[in-house]
Amino acid sequence: MTQSLDPTLPKPTGPAGHVFFFGLGYTAQRLAQRLLAAGWKVSGSVRDAEKAARLSVDLGLTCHVLTDAAPIPDPKAAFAGVTHVIDSIPPGEGGDTALLHHAGDLQAASQIRWIGYLSTPAVYGDRQGGWVREEEAPTPGSARGARRAAAEQAWMDAFSGTDVAVQVFRIAGIYGPGPRRNALESVRNGSARIIDKPGQVFNRIHVDDIGSILLASMARPRDGGIYNVADTLACDPGDPIRFACDLLGVAPPDPIPFDSAELSDMARSFYSECKRLDTSKLTEELGAELRYPTYRDGLTAIHAAE
Repeated sequence: MTQSLDPTLPKPTGPAGHVFFFGLGYTAQRLAQRLLAAGWKVSGSVRDAEKAARLSVDLGLTCHVLTDAAPIPDPKAAFAGVTHVIDSIPPGEGGDTALLHHAGDLQAASQIRWIGYLSTPAVYGDRQGGWVREEEAPTPGSARGARRAAAEQAWMDAFSGTDVAVQVFRIAGIYGPGPRRNALESVRNGSARIIDKPGQVFNRIHVDDIGSILLASMARPRDGGIYNVADTLACDPGDPIRFACDLLGVAPPDPIPFDSAELSDMARSFYSECKRLDTSKLTEELGAELRYPTYRDGLTAIHAAE
């Protein structure tokens, strides 16, 4: 079951609408709860009927099954009255699943006025630890980054010349409350590892700060807006593990040299790129304020809530 939310989190402003999430995963479910509490209608897609039934019971969501191979069975009914769309489904080799199946259906849904595409900083490629701003052209160095950059452009192109505002959010590593979602949990279950790669840094972002940033964009939409969604502290990937160990009063694991570490292809792709994300547009353009500006703030809050 989804973790309960802090009732002091910011809620949507303005009149309630209907948000449709392509991909009701961790981030989407957290934001969905905030929207529901503020009187919004929320629906979305999942990959199987079992999850659809569970989310319907647990959260009261209307769920539709969407896979790479098959579209939503009744898209006209699914998108009726939808005013906001958020797509968090990773694109496949053939492109973005939502657009491949439902571009025409979404274009015909006349009440849609805002679309948010959740992308990744992988579109920038490796910047050797340098700062990256959204105005810089994507230079992906991986197939994953190239697919994301193509999906970003596809969403922009699909609604070019319309009244729909399309925004892109390049989201850093996500953490937050819940099993397998943060460094505290990985330390407790024994899966925490410190991979030693000198000079490597990552940004992170608390899942509820992502929700607040999306709400800020919904309140202040700008068509074509692109935003780095990250905390203010790019740091060594072992630092959150060490901090979590301090909070729990245990010794940190011994560092493992990067060259000898056993990593999945996905994890190795993360370590192949190094960059620091400039997030000044979040405050300057959206007026968003991070509740957890560093991993220390986020992990401390998670530990205190536990």
